[in-house]
Amino acid sequence: MKIRKIYYALLSLVLAVGCEDAIDIDQPGRLDADAAFETVEDLNLGLRGVYDNMDLTPEILWNGIFTDELAIGIENGGQRVAEYGLVINPTSAITNDFWTRNYDLLNAANRLIEASELIEAEDASEQTTKNIILGQTYFLRAWGHFELLSYYSTDYADDSALAAILVDFVPTIDQLLLRSTNADFYNLINADLDRAESLLSNDTTDPTTINKDAIDAFRARIAAYRQDYATAATLSAELLAKYPIATRAQYQGIFQDVDNTEVIFKLERTIGDNYDAQGTGATAGGHAGGIYSFANATITGGPYLEVGRSLFNALDPFDVRYDVLVAADSEIDPDYETNQNPNLDILVVYKYPGSEGIGNMNDLKVFRSAEMLLILAEARVAQGNLNGATNSAAALIKQLRDARFGSPTDLPTYANQTEAYGAILDERRLELAFEGHRWKDLKRMGIRGNRQVVRDAIDCAVVNECSLSPDDFRFTFPIPQIEFNANPELRTQQNPGY
Repeated sequence: MKIRKIYYALLSLVLAVGCEDAIDIDQPGRLDADAAFETVEDLNLGLRGVYDNMDLTPEILWNGIFTDELAIGIENGGQRVAEYGLVINPTSAITNDFWTRNYDLLNAANRLIEASELIEAEDASEQTTKNIILGQTYFLRAWGHFELLSYYSTDYADDSALAAILVDFVPTIDQLLLRSTNADFYNLINADLDRAESLLSNDTTDPTTINKDAIDAFRARIAAYRQDYATAATLSAELLAKYPIATRAQYQGIFQDVDNTEVIFKLERTIGDNYDAQGTGATAGGHAGGIYSFANATITGGPYLEVGRSLFNALDPFDVRYDVLVAADSEIDPDYETNQNPNLDILVVYKYPGSEGIGNMNDLKVFRSAEMLLILAEARVAQGNLNGATNSAAALIKQLRDARFGSPTDLPTYANQTEAYGAILDERRLELAFEGHRWKDLKRMGIRGNRQVVRDAIDCAVVNECSLSPDDFRFTFPIPQIEFNANPELRTQQNPGY
């Protein structure tokens, strides 16, 4: 969806939230959906508002700062030091943001779906438009529920584990709802994706609009998280056939927004939209590059968060991902271990260099075929196909590395599943760095792959937090305190450790 600057006078009457509880949204005096939405065009305006609640920057921030992707930068004045110190509790701003933002998304989606039932299309063309609007809305509702499950469930693969509060309707102000299980969430998510697929057209040419390929990519990711590897393998292989891995020459263009090779779906960010702002925390919305620097992705652009040294040490300068992740004007201290002075070792994050002449502003890649390849590799390991030149996890890892190095690389071999899962985590760390995956990847695969958060000793000295095991309770968010204020019974369902 191309999110442009839109004046939401109509939508704000429907979506304004003023109560303490994130889902108690049916306020007295509010303009009802049947009055706010009267035409299919009104629904289209409403859809833009739902899209506006889909933002990856908080994920990109969290998955970097709470793991080993990032380090405190030379221009840091206290930004995100608490999170870098691995501190999270029910009053933390980040858990409040994830909770309220995704329930805002569900609120907007549910109101639009409810209103659509009262609007009749005038002709076949308008009915097609209405169907496409609803198809995208059902996808977005599924997205909001999956986001909540991803951060508030203790175990993605355990259907009996609690996720969050399932909301596929517009609650009244007196409803105090409790958490539902993963199984309930997955059932609704899959049903919504089925509805979306039935309503959308077969056009998959625009990667900035939700389409059927985005649905399949979403399903593949869900299947991997749930360890349904038969489904994950089928869907990821189909998408790989349609979206080949970018060549070395094409790869940098993906992150400069001049090449859509291997991009299945992305959120466009452009001048004048609601995210056209330079922020330093992402939770308030803004340019993704603003997570790391005050002005731009250069050494003079105010880098207050930098590439973590342990991540940097895993990069090969002959790998094009090195050039995408690390700014060319970074100051790399070859004797950093001896000098132990972070001010001499400035590793500027370059994954969001800017576009349209605006520093730090780039489209947010939601699904890429590289992720599908790594999901397929994960499935191959689960199926016992670890090694071999074809149809194996090793062959897929080699395929990705060949593309990133621009020349043939060695075919790896893995002694067992643990080693293979670990290798996939290592490759995901490089390929998907600063795209919002690392924390969730370690949470779901860290034990299986014998991997955890491991920061460089010099990087972590500032907070004295150098590692985090994937079985630590902080790999699940706490239900935020603000929710308990209006829904005290939910305290009985707080996650362990909080």
